[in-house]
Amino acid sequence: MEQKLKCDVYIGKNLRRLREKFGLSQEKLCAELQCRNCDIGRSTYAKYENGELNIRISVLMELKKIYNCSYDEFFDDLDSH
Repeated sequence: MEQKLKCDVYIGKNLRRLREKFGLSQEKLCAELQCRNCDIGRSTYAKYENGELNIRISVLMELKKIYNCSYDEFFDDLDSH
C-alpha cells in the first residue's frame, strides 16, 4: 500500500522567491527542469508556487541543484506562519 505525504504547509512563496532571485521565468525554469528529466510544465509549476499542488521530492532535488542552495532555503520563514 502506497502512503502519500499530506502537505499542510506550502513552500510556494519560497519557490517563487528563489526563481525570481535567479531571474528565471516559469517557462525557462521548466525548460531547465525538463533538460534534467523532470517533466514539469509551466502550468504545473505555477500550481506549486500557488500552493495548489504538492511539489514532488524529485523536483525539489533538481531545484536545489539549479539554485545551488540548501534545502533550508525552500523552508525559510515557514515556522512563523
